[in-house]
Order: sequence, then C-alpha cells, then structure tokens
Amino acid sequence: MLVLRALGLGDLLTAVPALRALRRAFPRHEAVLAAPAQWEPVAAASGAVDRLLPAAAPRRAVPTRLDWAGPPPDVAVDLHGRGPSSHLLLERLRPGRLLAFAHPGTPHVDGPRWTAEEHERDRWCRLLEWYGVPADPGDLLLAPPSVASPAPGAVVLHPGADSGARRWPPERYAAVAAEVRRRGWRVVVTGGPGEDALVARVAGAAGLGPGDVLAGGLPYGRLAALCAGAAAVVSGDTGIAHLAVAYGAPTVTLFGPVPPRLWGPPPDPRHVALRSPRRPEDPPGDPHARAPDAALLRIRPDEVLAALHPMLEVSRR
Repeated sequence: MLVLRALGLGDLLTAVPALRALRRAFPRHEAVLAAPAQWEPVAAASGAVDRLLPAAAPRRAVPTRLDWAGPPPDVAVDLHGRGPSSHLLLERLRPGRLLAFAHPGTPHVDGPRWTAEEHERDRWCRLLEWYGVPADPGDLLLAPPSVASPAPGAVVLHPGADSGARRWPPERYAAVAAEVRRRGWRVVVTGGPGEDALVARVAGAAGLGPGDVLAGGLPYGRLAALCAGAAAVVSGDTGIAHLAVAYGAPTVTLFGPVPPRLWGPPPDPRHVALRSPRRPEDPPGDPHARAPDAALLRIRPDEVLAALHPMLEVSRR
C-alpha cells in the first residue's frame, strides 16, 4: 500500500488519523508513505507506516516522480491533494486500486467530491469513509517520546513559520515571553533552520539567556520531547503547533490567513486558537504571502497572555 503525502510537518500530522485507519483496514500490507525524508521519525511515531519513500517538491507541489521499485502497489492512496497531478503520479505505478477524490481532470477516478471548507483531518477521514474504511479524525495523539525534554516544564515560544503571512511580530512574542518569565515560568524560544536571527531577536528583547534559546532547527526527537514536556506551546499556524497537539501539550495558536476551522486544534480546553475576524478592507488571506496577515497583526500580546494564563495555572497545581 502506497500513500502519497509529500508535504510539511503539519500536513503529515493532520493525516495521522487517516494513516492509522488505512493501517487497520489493510493490516497485512506493507504501508509505504511517500513523503519528505526528514519526516521519517514522524511517520514511525504514528505507528501506521512501515517504510518511508522519500518524495518532495518545492512549494507544496506534486513530485514529478516516485522512486518506486518492485511490482505495482495493491493499493495507492492520494492524501496529497485533490488531483489531477497527484492522481496521475500514482496511476503511473499501475496500482491495483486508487483511493482519491474525484476531479474533472481524471474522470475515471470514482471518488468523493472535494470540499474546500473542511478541516484537513476531517477531509482525509471522509475520503476513506467513502471507500468503506472507518476513520476517526480524533485519532491523532502520538506516544510519548523516548528521550528527555531539553527544557521540561518550560513555556515554549516558536515565532517562526514557512511564510511571513503566518509570523506574528517578534516584539510581541518578546512581550509575552517577558511577562511569562515575570510570573515565574521558564521560557524557551525555538526556531527552524534559517530562523536563528528571528529567535535571537525575540530572546534578546525578552532578556532570555543562552540556555533558553533552542535555535538551528532541533532534531525531531528533541523537538518532540520539548513539546511533550512543555507547560504550554505558543506559536503561529505551523508545524510545531500540530506537533504540540499530537503530544498532548497545551497550546495557544495564532491564526491569520487561514481560519482555525480548517487547520486548528481539536475542541479541547487545553488548546486555544486565536484569530481576529477579517475586515472588509483586508486583502484576501494568503498563507504563502511575505507580509504578516492583517488579521494576525490584530492579535495583541494581552490576548495571548489571557489565553495562556489559565493553562499555566492548571500546570502549576
């Protein structure tokens, strides 16, 4: 069984319920996931993947080819997008069966209709349900990491994101960090590859020491342990938000161009999704734009602190 999901960390984590449903439906098949090579530990942590087939393309595009060896897969599953390019990529391997959404460009694919206004977890579970595979969108938690957290009990702030549209201003993260420290909590700031300057800017403005700066892009194991052991994780709508949810940490996630109803955490008092309503004068929300989204910029540090404070009080007990 070959499953295509050659996207980012958050994308893979939202597909975990669907991957587990497929594992249960095809228990005797080798489950192969076509995804970026760096997500191999995430795939393993899901408990639903036997092998990762490295596959990626720039800017969330469909890969041009898959390095598949051996006989055609019995089952191919398109969890990458609505098609038709992803359909055609999988069909070139001549699978015995293709599970995918319907698309006018591939009229021979007999699948359900794609719905734009649908949460990502629900979308892929609905696809499988249409094919008779029971799937639970809430089946997203990962087992605790086997390594210790580099900052157990800390409040984790992650100011970075793949695009400027989803980056809340660093001085506002710093204001939150300074106030949380004043209330007696340890604060650490993380960043992905290439975000060291951003992390340093937040840490410097908040008065954090070198031991509270985890820059350079932590290896998955340490990042997972950091999230799992955190008192809370504050970030934009990016991969670490989904990772924190998967490991059961309290989260405050700041949304801008994309509403929480499409990518937000599941309903749970441990998770707060903040987003200011869009105004008529706002440009259309573009999650890949360079400039911070207008709705994201209307979120104030005091709103983040108000959401964070009850979580920390629960953690203190």
